[in-house]
Amino acid sequence: MVRHRAFLLGLAALVLTPAAGAGPLQALSNGGLPEIRVVSDRADLVSGGDALVQVVLPGRVAPSTVRVLVDGRDVTSAFAVRPDGAFEGLVTGLADGANDLMATMRNGPTVHLTVTNHPNGGPIFAGAQVQPWLCKTVAGFPTATDAQCNGAAVVSYQYMDAASHTFKVYDPAAPPAAAQIASTTTDAGVTVPYIIRSEHGAMDRGLYDVTVLANPDAAWAPWAPQPGWNHKVLYQFGGGTAPWHTNGAPQNDVIDLALSRGFMVANNNLNIRGDDGNDVVSAESLLMLKEHIAETYGAIQYTMGTGCSGGSIQQQVIAADYPGLLDGIQPNCSFQDSWTTANEVNDCHLLRHYFGAAGNGFTAAQQAAAMGTKDTSVCLFWDLSFAPVGIPSRVQNCNLQGTPLASAVYNPVTNPRGVRCDIQDYQAAIWGLRPEDDFARSPFANVGVQYGLGALASGAISPEQFVALNQGVGGTDIDLNFTAARSQPDSIAQAIAHRTGQVTQGTQLANVPIIDLRGSHNFNDIHTDYHSYVMRARLDAANGGHGNQLIWTWDGSIFGIGPPASVAAKSFLTMDAWITAIQADTRDVPQAQKVLDDKPGSAVDECFVGATLTETTNAAACAAAFPYYADSRLVAGSPWTDNAMQCALKPLSRSDYSATFTDDQWTRLQAAFPNGVCDWSAPPEGFQPSVPWLTFATGPGGTPVGASPESHPGPPKQ
Repeated sequence: MVRHRAFLLGLAALVLTPAAGAGPLQALSNGGLPEIRVVSDRADLVSGGDALVQVVLPGRVAPSTVRVLVDGRDVTSAFAVRPDGAFEGLVTGLADGANDLMATMRNGPTVHLTVTNHPNGGPIFAGAQVQPWLCKTVAGFPTATDAQCNGAAVVSYQYMDAASHTFKVYDPAAPPAAAQIASTTTDAGVTVPYIIRSEHGAMDRGLYDVTVLANPDAAWAPWAPQPGWNHKVLYQFGGGTAPWHTNGAPQNDVIDLALSRGFMVANNNLNIRGDDGNDVVSAESLLMLKEHIAETYGAIQYTMGTGCSGGSIQQQVIAADYPGLLDGIQPNCSFQDSWTTANEVNDCHLLRHYFGAAGNGFTAAQQAAAMGTKDTSVCLFWDLSFAPVGIPSRVQNCNLQGTPLASAVYNPVTNPRGVRCDIQDYQAAIWGLRPEDDFARSPFANVGVQYGLGALASGAISPEQFVALNQGVGGTDIDLNFTAARSQPDSIAQAIAHRTGQVTQGTQLANVPIIDLRGSHNFNDIHTDYHSYVMRARLDAANGGHGNQLIWTWDGSIFGIGPPASVAAKSFLTMDAWITAIQADTRDVPQAQKVLDDKPGSAVDECFVGATLTETTNAAACAAAFPYYADSRLVAGSPWTDNAMQCALKPLSRSDYSATFTDDQWTRLQAAFPNGVCDWSAPPEGFQPSVPWLTFATGPGGTPVGASPESHPGPPKQ
């Protein structure tokens, strides 16, 4: 069985690499020295006080002669030769911080491994946790026993009723008759009663759910898992964007499509972006829950992501910035990342303010031309739904309304040092604070953006309208108040945005298969189609192609933005086959090459037309059925990578325009752009390659986590 056991330093990236567990009598390639391995996680990223540990022994050493100690405490009794031949044990009672794990043996040297444990409540690498934090009580989940929301996990069972094919409560003390319980055959060919076990627990100050086929009367150990689990995990990510200062319920993991085939389904409420608008925290909670799964249930073969909207953001950002945590992703109703999507939100906010109720001389069609959208409804929906998330005094952003902590929320007059309920302050561990007021830095800026440039070039708006728009559009301040001046860039935040991958880059994404599920909906909704093609452009820019990304489209006005059941099943099964083929490929070639070479023949771009979901791979037919539009920055000249929080600037030049301006208009345009206009041929301000696997424990901006610790002979390393 494949084990995700170590992060290896390769080139500029740290990647979680699967490696086969070595048996106790296997000769080692390091000169025959014994080795201690943490097989449930990296040795320096362990959490919760326990770790699944393997001691790999040379053939001359008998397991019976080995003693294992943690800081002098004998834990040998936890170890044994397991069914797969590994000498392995679950080490518990680890102290927070560094622990010296030591193995002594006859006919071999003493070896040490430093295991760094982090609290179950976090953090590990996400940096300082936001405060205050309220542990809410959620029915069916543990009641918090401390300020980190920890509590004993709650286990319950359900069964699939054979007659109604619905899930019902299973009481182990009074089980239903066997004939009432349906059976299911997993994709490993194992037939079991269709009974599922749901574990509801607390981790990283959030609440998690792990659900899997299980026999309530049988034992389960990580080295002896029950046969109903196929060792695959479907991991859910949820939508929205909000800076909650509370925990909440995770998504329901009772998904028949996956469970009936033997998959485990899991998520933490911190993987719901409408609860936790911090993708680094989402990655951390994913890491922690995967470790718990490995230590409780057994080795994970692979982890497949799924999720819509904010759930798509997390999948794409985590796969790009924390490679190895996800082996394949299915972003649905997708956005390329949070912060360049926020450009669309903020620009819509500014444009709607400029146009006003009467249009300020622009018809509705002209407004849409400047916005880059089919009509003005997209900006309306963005402005009403997500622009308010940028208001720091809005208590509901923090989910603190009706709680004793509501009075702690920021108010610029009555509580200027209060809790700021906006995304950048929620992500202060990433961005750091502005020295002038200790508010979090923000990467948003719009200096030099020529709103409506494409509409001017096409003749949709006049030169006078173009000049007036760019004179009057203005910007916003850190509290989302409108300002006459444009929003000025913070150069530190610009660099952080790119280096940390908050603006996603495509390099690491080449290492995972991507099925982008796109319910086409270009009006009366925020989930417009062009975002899928922005990500495609980033893959092209980074890798010279996008063969690892499929886009599957259907009519969202008929079926909604979530995939119809047949499309969801096709995506799930295609992704399963794709990842399985990649893992079976033992060639010594780059992972990105395997992703391309091992793609199933049916894994191609396609669309599903009309109410009958008529399937076609004809690109022209799909383009005709499902056209896509843009945003205001693409209209302003941005390339389709759409990755500038702040563009580079160049001087105004009349020769750059096909339109003719009067001298008065040109003077006004010069006043609107005193420092120049966007030079889209140059990289964005602060652009640099993103650095995978950053830890923010050392402060904003992040530092690489470094190479994974390895065991060594002799005394413990200081």
